[in-house]
Amino acid sequence: MVDDAGLRHLRRCVELATEALEAGDEPFGSVLVGGDGTVLAEDRNRVALGDRTRHPEFELARWAAAHMTPEERAAATVYTSGEHCPMCAAAHAWVGLGRIVYASSSAQLASWLDELGVPAPPVRTLPVEEIAPGVAVEGPVPGLAREVRELHRRLHGAA
Repeated sequence: MVDDAGLRHLRRCVELATEALEAGDEPFGSVLVGGDGTVLAEDRNRVALGDRTRHPEFELARWAAAHMTPEERAAATVYTSGEHCPMCAAAHAWVGLGRIVYASSSAQLASWLDELGVPAPPVRTLPVEEIAPGVAVEGPVPGLAREVRELHRRLHGAA
């Protein structure tokens, strides 16, 4: 169960996803929180300029590898508007980050995109557990998942 602090972090992720959408990008946002509850870094999607690896979860994994000890990384939590894609889940596991808490799941995203008639992405959506079985995950969060769904509906021009 996501506590009040976790909900605040997830709401920030949805804000970051909204910022990404308003900047012409895909709506994803993430926040890296240390084991003591301190927000360490945050980012939003930046793939619109052509580098499809510029996901916030991947950027936070890189930041963590450069700025945190292995022990600090293991105690950290990544909050995110959408469950990590396979690339981001692998980066998360490779740098040894701790728990992932997401507002919406990759299965939900795949379903929403299908409903909207959006072609499937070039990389299959898979649950984090299939890519990084040692990572603890929590989500989706129903109320926030609805907000994330609306961002994707806005991106793809649905009414």
